[in-house]
Amino acid sequence: MIQFRSAAKFDKPFLVVFMEKSQWKAKDWPHIKNAPVHKLLEDLRGSGHFAAESAEIFPLATVRQAIILVGVGEKKDLTPTSLRKIVRGVFLSSYLKSAQAIEVVPFEQKDSVVQGIIDGYLIGTYVWDKYRTVGKAANGIKNREIHLVCLQKKLYEEQSAICNGVNFARDLINDNADEVTSTRIEKVILDLLKGQQDVKVEILNQKELKKQGLNLHLAVNQGSDKEPKLIIVKYRGAGKKDAYTALIGKGMTFDTGGLNLKPTGSIENMRLDMSGAAAVVGTLKNILALKPKKNIIFACALAENAIGSRAYKPGDVFKSLNGKTVEIGNTDAEGRLVLADAISYIVKNYQPKQIIDIATLTGACLIALGYDYSGLVSNDDVLARKLLQAANTTDDRAWRLPSYPEISEYIKSEIADIRNTGLPKGAAGALTAAEFLRQFVEDTKWAHLDIAGSSFCDGKGRFYYGHGATGAGVRLLTEFLRNQ
Repeated sequence: MIQFRSAAKFDKPFLVVFMEKSQWKAKDWPHIKNAPVHKLLEDLRGSGHFAAESAEIFPLATVRQAIILVGVGEKKDLTPTSLRKIVRGVFLSSYLKSAQAIEVVPFEQKDSVVQGIIDGYLIGTYVWDKYRTVGKAANGIKNREIHLVCLQKKLYEEQSAICNGVNFARDLINDNADEVTSTRIEKVILDLLKGQQDVKVEILNQKELKKQGLNLHLAVNQGSDKEPKLIIVKYRGAGKKDAYTALIGKGMTFDTGGLNLKPTGSIENMRLDMSGAAAVVGTLKNILALKPKKNIIFACALAENAIGSRAYKPGDVFKSLNGKTVEIGNTDAEGRLVLADAISYIVKNYQPKQIIDIATLTGACLIALGYDYSGLVSNDDVLARKLLQAANTTDDRAWRLPSYPEISEYIKSEIADIRNTGLPKGAAGALTAAEFLRQFVEDTKWAHLDIAGSSFCDGKGRFYYGHGATGAGVRLLTEFLRNQ
């Protein structure tokens, strides 16, 4: 939990002080207005044992307080990512292992610095330990009180709420696939909506999906005993005549690849294939907390791509909601099928001014951009620029990939209107997958976020994320919706 105080009180058993290198050299410490602490810093500076280099940590102690000095290096070299990494590092360090109440003093009263500290702490120290019997609630992190010294601003309280939305999405992604089914996600969403005004929900179950003609969605789920669902939340924060922005998340609660079965090494983490839907749920939680004056649709397209005698097959042809027939080139290209019908349904029934879909869609995007950037494809330059601006502001990174008329040739089928796979040998796989989705947006402004690489960390993690889900897209989408 983070609490905010406008001035340092030096009253907690642990004090974390961030120091920029030129600050330290110049003895320019206006953020330290405590004579005993100031004297300790003067003595340390004279010793030369601490230089405020990036990620340098130096402990000091008084009779009543442990003081942890943290260097951030030169301000000109400090990036949003490096600041968050430094913050994560100090709070996971052995120096704060037993700390339960910590006062934190930033090196500068600047929004980007304070927000970086909030992100670094709340996102960086996130731990998924539901199923651990040893080391649960590592370092007592979950019970800490952080007293952050900064100007009292609603912006900072909102930043904490946004991080909670990120971690909410991470919890959904990290849990067992048979736990986080379409039924569980429906309950999570309905619980979020309790007591909320200006929201409406529409839930299409298997019977309704069939009645409405979402045949691509149903085909993907044929091999599963879990019920497919399309859950749509309509949030009205603006006037009735104001147009809606629609967010649509891919929610494959588990993806075996279907009859084109994924091999060992690729299947183990496929509970993450609902990261797009989880990002939509996390963003919904944020929007309900922040209440921007915007009209927004949140849609989660939920299914399970399982194997079995009823599973859909390569070579099958299905008719989509918008009338296009689709040849199944590969059953592991399933997410685009579920999203295609969801996009068509939203366009037909809600007529949004713009659509943003988010999905762990292609391994090809991971090959193209690695793990640190989400791929962005759009049919509208203004929409794309705004999303990239939101990505840069939040450090929820994205990079725009091309979309062009000729690429539509690559998804044409010999036996149907289009095919769910493109060029052979995986060439331009991220682009042809996006082009498949573009076929269903009609004239609506549209953007697609492929978070296949950015959504999950194996091993010890990267940047300021630990092992497991990162919540990719939640900060980006929340920022976009607040400030578009």
